[in-house]
Amino acid sequence: MSHVVFFLVPGVHLLDLAGPAQVFSTAANFGHPYTLTYVAEQPQVPTAQGLPLVAGLDWPELGPEDLIVVPGWRCVTLADAPAIGAASLQVLRDHHAKGGTVASVCAGADALGRAGLLDGRRCTTHHDVQDELALRHPKALVARDVLFTADERVITSAGIASGIDLALHLVATRHGPAAAAQVARNMVVYARRNGHEPQSSAMLRHRSHLDDTVHRAQDLIDAHFDQPLPLATLASAVGVSERTLTRLFTRATGLTPLRYQQTLRLERAQHLISHGTTIDAAARSVGFEDARMLRRLRARTA
Repeated sequence: MSHVVFFLVPGVHLLDLAGPAQVFSTAANFGHPYTLTYVAEQPQVPTAQGLPLVAGLDWPELGPEDLIVVPGWRCVTLADAPAIGAASLQVLRDHHAKGGTVASVCAGADALGRAGLLDGRRCTTHHDVQDELALRHPKALVARDVLFTADERVITSAGIASGIDLALHLVATRHGPAAAAQVARNMVVYARRNGHEPQSSAMLRHRSHLDDTVHRAQDLIDAHFDQPLPLATLASAVGVSERTLTRLFTRATGLTPLRYQQTLRLERAQHLISHGTTIDAAARSVGFEDARMLRRLRARTA
């Protein structure tokens, strides 16, 4: 069971909160074990849109698989941001130090900065306050023109709807691209590009189009990327010829169906390797007969 705790501050933006919360609650509906909790320093939290929220005052027990999300709030400048108590900032620090993941949406990055979690790490925030974030936290490496960044379990997003992209990325990382695509489709979200951000998932990078035939083909590849998928089988499943599918797929994603499948395999293998799996075992897990192809793909992207 993974706990997702949203830390709410006065003036919180509803979409900064609701977007990621909807992603994780939808993932839970599809069988992924998420529990959502809302914590604040006061029992009733005013929002930027005027709807008050009720939150708990006590933090749950958290482990390395759990996630804390700090949604953004309304402010003209970050200097006008609401105060955050030392105890709450310590919770953020301690959770990350124990192996947990901490994320922010929009101005919420400033809370991570106050906790010292942005020092030496790539991060981002809403374009209106990017320069100020860099001034307030000079050790932070503020990235501009990206939807989100991920650096050593500190995930930051640009603001408002980009919190959805951040949450989908985390679902893809934890459960694979098929799970994230299933959630995105259920939410009627066409995942968007993330500029040149290399940490973005393949699902996010190549789902920014509106071609339903290609989306249906991608759904099949996402769900079975570790299995042989002949072009003829894919084309038949979506009701077009092999030539038409290749043309539509390449136009929409910039990749052939085979290259897209290889990209998913590579991404999943990289994740497994980063968590201690050997290259040979990772290759077998994602569907390669041996590790030679995986090594070639890794070398190509190095």
